[in-house]
Amino acid sequence: MKDVHKFDQEPDGSLFDPRARAAMSEFAGGGDTAAFEAAAAVRTAYQAVERMRAHGSEGRGLSSGAMDVLLRLGAAGAGAGISIGDLAQAAGVSSRNVTGLVDTLERDGLARRVQDSRDRRSVLAVITDEGRAWIEAFRTPSQMAMRAMFQGFSAADLTALRHLCLRLADNQQRLAAHLEGR
Repeated sequence: MKDVHKFDQEPDGSLFDPRARAAMSEFAGGGDTAAFEAAAAVRTAYQAVERMRAHGSEGRGLSSGAMDVLLRLGAAGAGAGISIGDLAQAAGVSSRNVTGLVDTLERDGLARRVQDSRDRRSVLAVITDEGRAWIEAFRTPSQMAMRAMFQGFSAADLTALRHLCLRLADNQQRLAAHLEGR
């Protein structure tokens, strides 16, 4: 893979992307670029993790969304199903999106739909034995990849990173609610 990003260091040792800084400086008209650069860094980090996830799936062919749904179904326990609506809410996406992801998992034999015994109008998604085997085969490569991706990060670093990312998501949710007048 070609070298996509070249980073420089600030005098304090913190990394920055000079190309992103130049683009954000132009966009901001020479104003403060810290928030813009941080957003660009979040995108860069997401893309790096996603490239590692795709590489680690070694042809298993699941998108990150389908993998998220499969892992949620696996965590539900043997025979336990989850409604499309509950999966969508947990993943923060639309029911339509989850329906398509479950279609993909079902086509690949990793999940199936069953009627909800408590409500005959409702359908639940359930992981199959093949789905559980997929997760088992993916577990060790994923653990190795995450150790490599986060090499040199302390437990406190990981907690701070998680916290900051979730603060961004929380701020976005509150802003969206405000803009929608809720």
